[in-house]
Amino acid sequence: MEPLVEMKNIRKEFPGVVALENVSFDVMPGEVHLLLGENGAGKSTLMKILSGIYTPTSGCIRVRGCEYDKLTPKLSSQLGISIIYQELSVVNNLSIAENLFVGRLPVKRMIGVLPVVDKKYYMQRAVELAKKVGLTKPVDTLVGDLSISEKQMVEIAKALAVDARIVVMDEPTSSLTSEETNNLFEIIRKLRADGIGVVYISHKMQELREIGDRVTVLKDGNTVATKSMDDVHSENEIISMMVGREVQKEFFSEKPMDYETAEVIFRAEHITRKDLRSNDISFEVYRGEVLGFAGLVGAGRTELMTTIFSGQEYEKGKIYLHGKELPIRSPYHSIQNGIALITENRRETGIFPLHNIKENLVLVKRLLLSKGQGFIGLIHPKADQKIAENQRKQMNIKCSTLDQVITTLSGGNQQKVIVGKWMASEAKLIIFDEPTKGIDIGTKAEMYGIMRSLAEKGVGVIMISSELPELLGVCDRIVVLNEGKLKGTIKIRDASEELILKTATM
Repeated sequence: MEPLVEMKNIRKEFPGVVALENVSFDVMPGEVHLLLGENGAGKSTLMKILSGIYTPTSGCIRVRGCEYDKLTPKLSSQLGISIIYQELSVVNNLSIAENLFVGRLPVKRMIGVLPVVDKKYYMQRAVELAKKVGLTKPVDTLVGDLSISEKQMVEIAKALAVDARIVVMDEPTSSLTSEETNNLFEIIRKLRADGIGVVYISHKMQELREIGDRVTVLKDGNTVATKSMDDVHSENEIISMMVGREVQKEFFSEKPMDYETAEVIFRAEHITRKDLRSNDISFEVYRGEVLGFAGLVGAGRTELMTTIFSGQEYEKGKIYLHGKELPIRSPYHSIQNGIALITENRRETGIFPLHNIKENLVLVKRLLLSKGQGFIGLIHPKADQKIAENQRKQMNIKCSTLDQVITTLSGGNQQKVIVGKWMASEAKLIIFDEPTKGIDIGTKAEMYGIMRSLAEKGVGVIMISSELPELLGVCDRIVVLNEGKLKGTIKIRDASEELILKTATM
């Protein structure tokens, strides 16, 4: 059987960096080929070559019996290659239906001559595609009004709208619930049954055996191995190929905390939003602990933290940092008082994508040194360079230069830059909202270590995560929310996935 696509001896050089070295990769009809590796291993670069965004330095690509030394985005699409990228590419100001057909709206002829958009057809087709991926919102809903998980589902439906023979899914379940993930797997199985080849990129180890047929692991731009999943005996085997070392899995403090005498760093009292997505919630963060927040989709975890940080939808309640009551007004006031929020959506609210690494690292520090809410102040290039260099070393950011545009970094390194900018500001409380979404297991371990180190240094640390094993492995206590209400707080020695889920559904 001939592969649907075959990439041979692909090499890709960027200035000062060899991103791929002699990598070969193929996809057979009706198979799910897993593509794994740490952030920066070369996975995205290889797929961007397949999609025509990058031109390989050397090597060739064989599709449908024809060889190409490079592809263009248009040619790649014509050859039946569709890619769902990790970073969302939906247009917020368009409806779901318009997003599914953007750039290729169907046309019909009026009076046999005049071309007009066939809205009836694309709306009907959009309803079919939305149903296929389990998206329940009306297809005339603006995408900007959807949740992140719903936007991800629009991306999947958009790929299915094209008659593709090869579908690449880059972290497709990063924002999906368990039920939505199972629905996605059903879609993938149908694609496989239709002879479509799927390239599946994921950092969620538990998904791999359920969905994959073969696995290829990349490390530092080189192929480590390609194996049938039948020949892979454990997750640890894959992890060792990816990172080349043992990865510590548990980061919570081994010494039980005496909460009777521990210092309270941060306290929230009766926080209530106007829309009641947070309803009379109180909690505290102690010195030396990582406080986790768990809950099902719609529990209100992100809404609670957004209210505390930005004052969005704030109705009533009080917050205290080191015993001092702070106003809940705006992000600027929170930053000035030492509260930081690392949002779950890196691309939209975490980075300045058109700026370089240095500018992203020093931004908050500059804001703190300025006056007039950031409008008045001087830029100090030497001081900025020193701050950025220090954070690059401290965060172990992999880059060739601080002048690189931040979007040229892998997702994990972008996340390190985001954390680095808040550490440079010497924040007293850092809220991590889904901090490891879309990053590899090695970088996850580094992120856990950073959170634990901050807690031990006296910084208040809050962690929101949808992955229960992550919360159980990192946190000292776990606050459980459901539909905007606090359902319980569980100490780690008593915690289990079963107890968290039971508490969340009480």
